[in-house]
Amino acid sequence: MLGTVPRELPQKIGFVVVPRFSMIGLMSAIETLRLANRLSGKTLYRWPLLTITGHPLPASNGFHLTPDGDLEAGNDLQTVAVCAGIDAHKVTDKTLINWLRKLDRKGADLGAIGTGSYILARAGLLEGYNCTIHWEALAAFAEDFPELEVTTELFEIDRHRFTCAGGTSGIDMMLNMIAMQHGHELAARVADQFMHERIRDRHDHQRISLPARLGVRHPKLLSVIDLMEKHLEDPLSRADLARTSGLSTRQLERLFRKYLGRSPARYYLELRLNKARLLLLQTNMSVIDVALACGFVSASHFSKCYRDFFGRTPRKERGLPSEDEGGGSELDELDATQAREQADQDVRKQTGKQSRRGTTVAGK
Repeated sequence: MLGTVPRELPQKIGFVVVPRFSMIGLMSAIETLRLANRLSGKTLYRWPLLTITGHPLPASNGFHLTPDGDLEAGNDLQTVAVCAGIDAHKVTDKTLINWLRKLDRKGADLGAIGTGSYILARAGLLEGYNCTIHWEALAAFAEDFPELEVTTELFEIDRHRFTCAGGTSGIDMMLNMIAMQHGHELAARVADQFMHERIRDRHDHQRISLPARLGVRHPKLLSVIDLMEKHLEDPLSRADLARTSGLSTRQLERLFRKYLGRSPARYYLELRLNKARLLLLQTNMSVIDVALACGFVSASHFSKCYRDFFGRTPRKERGLPSEDEGGGSELDELDATQAREQADQDVRKQTGKQSRRGTTVAGK
């Protein structure tokens, strides 16, 4: 398990990067190890960098890093972390997946930084373990892998698996590991070098608080927004939002216009559309499923709202032909299905009314 005192030093922790990996995610972890070596005066850790082919790969910021070798060079590693970034859900390289499975059979500790969790999940290596991922990819990841135990924690260390949310969370995961292996004093000195105010626990929030994010501290307004964020798939009515927060609908309207410059309905719609965009870009979900996952019961309404807000249709967002170019069959099908369901409901209601009438007449 990550954090267990190693049998010998230096401990090797291999890092595998894929195209468009996150530089800050990778360096947060590696620099923590480097500083632990420097401040202890010992070579506690080594961090071989690997790519699938052994050739340099671009990070999401365009920088290229020269690796120490290809995957075969890491066959003896007992601890490996996969670092990914943009488009991690599209990484399906069989060489990488088979190599990770081989290490698992040897009993290695396998981990992920940021969206690297997608690759471990694709290899079937997260089943039965708690895992986490960057908050922006969380909803999409949970949709793609509903069978996994996905948390919102900053990082997770669960037996032979370790995952962190990316960004600077790699610092905290490695600091916790250093504290377990070599003492809290060394971990604290490393944190001090980073000007890291404190060593965050895995339970710390990934995101900054809602008041800091919005620049608003009105408690009732924040409670309404929190409710909205929890109910994107099944949107609450304005009356329900107001009642739950102890406000009238008029007070609710005034609060949103005063502090956020738009109506509650408009703010709620923007939340749902932003979630829809993440699902479109980070998953292979159909446009129909994205619409439903974001609380839109009418596909045509979803497409119109999306186009009005982002300036392009959901299909154009993915680089697919637009509905006008003959690519809207999914949305047409959903609208047709909804129309059929509504017609069936109307027929059932009408049949029920006639049945009740017949019973009444017979009774007389």
